[in-house]
Amino acid sequence: MNIIIYGNGTSKNHGCEAIVRGTVSVLGENNYTIMSQNIEDDYLYHLNDIANVISAKTPIKRNISFLLAYIKMKLKKEYVYLDGLHYDSQIKSCKGKADIALSVGGDNYCYGGTDIYAYLNKAYHKQGIKTVLWGCSIEPDVVMQKNVSVDLSKYDHIVVRESITYEAVKKVNSNVSLFPDPAFFMSSVKPEIPQIFEENVVGINISPVIIDNEKNSGIVLKNYVKLIEYILNNTNYLVALIPHVILDSNNDNSAIKMIYNYFKDNCRVIVYPDMKATELKYVISKCRFFIGARTHSTIAAYSTCVPTVVVGYSVKAKGIAKDLFGTWENYVLPAQELYKENALLNSFLWIEKNEFVIKEELKKKMVIYKQEKHKMKSVITELVG
Repeated sequence: MNIIIYGNGTSKNHGCEAIVRGTVSVLGENNYTIMSQNIEDDYLYHLNDIANVISAKTPIKRNISFLLAYIKMKLKKEYVYLDGLHYDSQIKSCKGKADIALSVGGDNYCYGGTDIYAYLNKAYHKQGIKTVLWGCSIEPDVVMQKNVSVDLSKYDHIVVRESITYEAVKKVNSNVSLFPDPAFFMSSVKPEIPQIFEENVVGINISPVIIDNEKNSGIVLKNYVKLIEYILNNTNYLVALIPHVILDSNNDNSAIKMIYNYFKDNCRVIVYPDMKATELKYVISKCRFFIGARTHSTIAAYSTCVPTVVVGYSVKAKGIAKDLFGTWENYVLPAQELYKENALLNSFLWIEKNEFVIKEELKKKMVIYKQEKHKMKSVITELVG
């Protein structure tokens, strides 16, 4: 098959990288073309080793299409047509060459600005290419917005990654399947760095998004500091601070630095450098416990059977945990509930107490998920025909 992968963000968000790598693992040997939003970053993390990576955008030509889009922007304040012109040339070049186009941005529909994805959906269809919204999560109230529901109804198939989204999406598109996030199937690779631990490590990932959305100023930092103080004073665990997104405008290291400054003189607290998603998964797999804010850092933990607390802020965190354990309670600490200084510590103590039960549950679930991998592939092969 000739498969287009589009809608993915930069690989400096290693969740975006993990989705692509997991997708290739699920679908196997095919010809993949990534429509890249940042070609330099995707080359930096070597996605070009598994796919043909080309820029999703090209300069706009000043033609009749540009004139019509410009008029719509000026008269109706509709910017999507002008933005979409950047994508048209590359999409048109796929005509007759691509069997299917996968929109792989897992939460592209979660945060507004979805009109561009509707534009791309239509643009691929105009070239006779079937589209699949692949590995997505969408807030149920967003699904029911008129413009979003119309767009979702036009995908040839939708693969959702958790049951909360599935229940919402099936109301607007009957061609929907529920499967694990593709990143569950990404392999891990041992990084070539000297500081690799083997046991008794608590891995911690924190996102500046959590801090930006805190209810009480400083409460998020207080929660993480209190947790680490407990670990250092009452256990023999090491603490590893692990970034998973390093975008200039949204960098986990900015939050990690604030935490590390409290403990920089303690040799039991270490900060891991940036590396590929496969290597980050290896590092996380060696943790005894994991506390994660970024969805795909927690998927790296879940998929390697590491007991995990998710500090979540959207439907995807609750939905993924619910499908794994039957409930998200105790496994997900909503960011909005970080209003007491010991909230995160209490969540950690619960997974520590239930460590072996959680590990066994994850082991059983990963066996089931491996069987789901083959079904995921069949959805695409049957759609291509």
